[in-house]
Formats: sequence, structure tokens, C-alpha cells
Amino acid sequence: MSTPPRHAVSADAADPDVAALVQRATQAHAALMRGDVTRYRELISHSDDFTLMAPFGGQPTHAADLSEDRWQAIGRFFRHGRDSTLELVRACRAADLVVLAVIERTHVAVGDIPAQPWALRVTLVFRRQNGRWLLAHRHADPLVEGIRVEESAALARRAPAVQSVTT
Repeated sequence: MSTPPRHAVSADAADPDVAALVQRATQAHAALMRGDVTRYRELISHSDDFTLMAPFGGQPTHAADLSEDRWQAIGRFFRHGRDSTLELVRACRAADLVVLAVIERTHVAVGDIPAQPWALRVTLVFRRQNGRWLLAHRHADPLVEGIRVEESAALARRAPAVQSVTT
């Protein structure tokens, strides 16, 4: 088992900065799942070098890509979100950096998909800049329940998922 670097420490929700960021992230998640990007952006400010690795894959999105039109499209992409929760799995922090590993859960319509339960594994990296906590990076994936290595391999080669064969 490796030990964390000396400048980073494990933290939990008792840390006031961590607790405040978890609360803001929870509220922001619920707002975004309702399609309320205005409220989301009131709660979460992004750094100028923000990167997003979306749960649907593809190239990372950068702060410069997030125009007002793009934010409005994001708001239309998520609809009717309810029962949104955020489970803190782990928090690590340094003086001006907090990393949250969380599970986001909600019941939401996404794109053309009717409302259904969604769960994402998410890593949020916040950096304190001029006294404000800014989101510098978000990475999410839908693998909360896990998949077989064959399914992962099929995704990696962009092939249809391998079906199990029983005899």
C-alpha cells in the first residue's frame, strides 16, 4: 500500500473546506440535473484552465469551449432531475487543493433518453485561487456497478459488447 505524498493529506467532511465543497457540489449537481445551469454556475465557478472529461467519453472539454450557447445546451440536455444525491467516497487536500471522489446519483432524463436512475463515479478537483474555490477538473464515468473486462475491452476497441456464452 502506498502512502500519499507528504504535502497531501486525507480529509473528510469534518474539514470545513471539504464540507462546504461537498455541500456546494451536491446542490450544483441537483440544479444541473433539473437543467438549471444558472443555479449550477452560481454554486460552482470554473477555473480558466478547467477540463471536463464527460461520462460519455470523447475529447476533454476545456473552459474556453464553454460558451453561453454551450451552457444553455447543457441545461437542455438534462431534464426533470429528482432525488439527486452525492456520496463522498474520499477527500484529499493540500493547502489550496481539494480532490473529491464521489458517487452522484439521480433520476433524470438525459438527451433523448427518458427519465431513469443514473449513477456516476466522479472526481472533482477544486483549487483555491484568490480566496475562492474553483473547479479545475471534473472526470465522470457511469461504471458505478462495474462491468466485465470483456465489456471494457469492447469499449476500448469501440466494438459491440461481448455477450456471455453459457453451455
